[in-house]
Amino acid sequence: MKHAKVGFLMTDEVISVLGRTPSADVAALLVEHDISGMPVLDADERVLGVISRTDLLVQDHLTAQDLMTAPAVTVHAEQTVTEAARLITRRGVTRLPVVDEEDRLVGIVTRRDLLRVFLRPDHEIHRVLVEDVLSDTMGIGADAVSVGVVDGVVTLDGRLPRSSQIPVALRLAGQLDGVVAVIDRLTAHSNDTRTRTAPPDRGAEDVRR
Repeated sequence: MKHAKVGFLMTDEVISVLGRTPSADVAALLVEHDISGMPVLDADERVLGVISRTDLLVQDHLTAQDLMTAPAVTVHAEQTVTEAARLITRRGVTRLPVVDEEDRLVGIVTRRDLLRVFLRPDHEIHRVLVEDVLSDTMGIGADAVSVGVVDGVVTLDGRLPRSSQIPVALRLAGQLDGVVAVIDRLTAHSNDTRTRTAPPDRGAEDVRR
């Protein structure tokens, strides 16, 4: 279980323009698709920048490349939603083009897309914990652990078969998007955590001989 990736949230059918596109055509596309901005690409579909409605306030027969904000702030599909959200906040942008290893456009993710993850309701966190984490991933029945979720704070209360499962359950719960904190009230039926014993002191044995 890992934090959701950008690739899971992104829109892969992206409205974009080439750098040479006239500003009038850019404006028409923004209106037609009811969007506030779009990536600007070169002939190889690499992202050059981003153009928004604000950029189009200047009209003098210019092209998208003349008006765009560059360089574009981009992310990769493999990055986590948390990383993308921090990037949007730090750079003060509203959308992030998603690019591949060669900076070619593969999708786009917006601030609104990211908010959908961080506003995950308690009942959805509860469902994912019980069904995906405890049952599917760890093979633990619903009767073994009581799961409580209040404002993103998760409480795990119950007895697991083995003590080694406790840190795993806590770690997986804490990694879920939308979880603020995890309260541990777990115990175990058996202790299967091995303790390392120090090797015998060969020098001492030699002295005794």
